[in-house]
Amino acid sequence: CDLRSVREAVVSTQSTGMCERNPGVPFSEDLISNVHINYPAVVAVANAMKGRRPLKKEYQAAWLMKAVSLIDLTTLAGDDTSANVFRLCHYAKYPVRKDVKEQLGFNDITTAAVCVYPSRVADARAALKQLGCNIPVASVAAGFPEGQTPLETRIREVELAVEAGAMEIDIVINRTLVLEGRWEELYDEVKVLRKACGEAHLKTIIATGHLADMENVYKASMVSMMAGSDFIKTSTGKESVNATFPVALIMTRAIKHYHEHTGYKIGFKPAGGIRTAKDSLQWLVFMKEQLGKEWLHPHLFRMGASSLLGDIERQLHHYCTGRYANNAYDIGM
Repeated sequence: CDLRSVREAVVSTQSTGMCERNPGVPFSEDLISNVHINYPAVVAVANAMKGRRPLKKEYQAAWLMKAVSLIDLTTLAGDDTSANVFRLCHYAKYPVRKDVKEQLGFNDITTAAVCVYPSRVADARAALKQLGCNIPVASVAAGFPEGQTPLETRIREVELAVEAGAMEIDIVINRTLVLEGRWEELYDEVKVLRKACGEAHLKTIIATGHLADMENVYKASMVSMMAGSDFIKTSTGKESVNATFPVALIMTRAIKHYHEHTGYKIGFKPAGGIRTAKDSLQWLVFMKEQLGKEWLHPHLFRMGASSLLGDIERQLHHYCTGRYANNAYDIGM
């Protein structure tokens, strides 16, 4: 099987449009009651998935290009400036060297979005306009990364990011509400933040590393979807424990159960700790096995990453040339 046939198979999974947005449903205790999770079994299943035989040669190259199209290319540093936001946007539009893209047959590919702080949204919009592309700008908001500011402040931060031009908003939940079992209050907060987003899509970060147990991961995921989230996301990337396959298994099962109950499809975004090309391939295989091919589209699956793209480029360069790139000399933003 040659690369072209593999590429066509991969491209055929790309969506031609967005699916119907999740409007949310009334809070229902029934959807989160009697949740019991066998943690050793979850870990065993997750480890078995990680142990799958890796993709090789032309299959690996094609699926790495697919992975590029699913990245939310991110900078969330305290020293971000308009200059490095411009570089980020340029990298998002041109994520792979032209000669490598042409050799692989992917002439038009970008990352799924760029993700910045609210104060840098206008810079990102201006940079993308200058570059002549319409990659969505995503913004973290709502007291990111801790979610501990007053609700009124979090709402206003979301509104300001949307007013600046953000098309996607990544909020973080108030973990206190989860740890104290105040599920209806969590529902109310996410719902009002969803309203503040307007037409911007809402990704809700549940910060799995802070939630104490898997039952809370499931319940926080389900409540966030009930409140109208378009995506649920594992982590801020700032926790000591970020995206792991055991928590992803629980969250994707919650997505499946919500879809069965309501008919609405919710996206999933692992973030934090996804650094290598091999990591990205494992996540693609995981999503295909857990939720199916439809969840291999940017409107239903994203990977939050800042350094992942560099390693993917390195592996693609090796496939095309037989040697690894010499860092910035062969691969540059």
